[in-house]
Amino acid sequence: MSIDWNAMETEVFRTTVRQFFETHYPPELRYPKRRLRWAEIRDWTLQLARQGWLAPNWPVCYGGMGLSPDKLIVFIEEQERHGVGRFPDMGVLMVGPLLIRHGSPAQREHYLPRILACGHLWCQGYSEPDSGSDLASLRTEAVVEGDDFVVSGRKIWTTLAQDATHIFLLVRTDKQAKRQEGISFLLADMKTPGITVRPIRNIAGNEDFCEVLLDRVRVPQTNLVGQINDGWTIAKTLLGFERIHLGSPKQSEYAIARVREAGEWLGLFEDPVFVDRYTRLALDVADLAALYARFVDQLKRGETLGPDVSMLKIFATETYSRIADLLVDSFGSSGAYQGDVDLGCGRIDVLTTYYNARPAPIYGGSNEVQRNIVATQVLQLPR
Repeated sequence: MSIDWNAMETEVFRTTVRQFFETHYPPELRYPKRRLRWAEIRDWTLQLARQGWLAPNWPVCYGGMGLSPDKLIVFIEEQERHGVGRFPDMGVLMVGPLLIRHGSPAQREHYLPRILACGHLWCQGYSEPDSGSDLASLRTEAVVEGDDFVVSGRKIWTTLAQDATHIFLLVRTDKQAKRQEGISFLLADMKTPGITVRPIRNIAGNEDFCEVLLDRVRVPQTNLVGQINDGWTIAKTLLGFERIHLGSPKQSEYAIARVREAGEWLGLFEDPVFVDRYTRLALDVADLAALYARFVDQLKRGETLGPDVSMLKIFATETYSRIADLLVDSFGSSGAYQGDVDLGCGRIDVLTTYYNARPAPIYGGSNEVQRNIVATQVLQLPR
């Protein structure tokens, strides 16, 4: 018998979720320093699937928990509080909701159960070498040949593509149309001939991102989501949740707590310059939490997030970056040490925090583009 989670008191629901994470999530995987690979997070993901908690944002009729926006926020907050690592969740967060809203019955019947069973792991084919932030300028092209689209081009910064079984792609299907109007949304199997994955090693030595080369890849026309040349509209439906997800204050709250611990251990609270920087950032984190709560309240009321949610992504990622800078500065020469630094009361990997903060203002839509969105769509400034 399925549980009506939305009928449960919020604090009872929070306690239930918290106890499950604290009891079942592997302690050695808490607060991972990098994105975990499928082999590392597989057992936990399968446990979530068996619990029926893999897709908290999906309707019950499609196998999800059917959580209302306020319960979904609680679920996410408890994951973040306990330091639960992300599994390859593009299928759950993006492909599933998109197919539920825009997919054909055949697409939903084929793909949704396989996502829930962890048989399909998805990656996102959006950014390209010359059109990362300016996504509308993408050049990957899909040409109709018989019953297929023939796709050629390159995608980059594709997270964990080396573990993915499938990829969803934005492709250009009409080069004569206006930039946003000639784009379509396709689903492809990563085993299709012509797809090559090249992992990219980052500054921390990890291979979280990949380049994906597409050389005359044949994708059945039945894998087109929605109408041809309507991919931009479809893709935009995914961005609001991504913005609020990237705007969570938890990452900054965790980092500023490490700064406080470091400052106390190193005696830096006797230094007025450190105190000034720390206090400003602590207030920024409090402001970020208040701004986040405002957008969360919109979701709780069932409202659609507008373009002003871009403010949240900007504020969250830049606050986190400044905290990481202060953390490195606090340790002096030890701040450049790769590995854990002894705090007396514990250990902290200072440099990994700094590394993780570098791409934050770029991924999910660079902050320069987010500022343009706020300027033109919120403040109505001229382009």
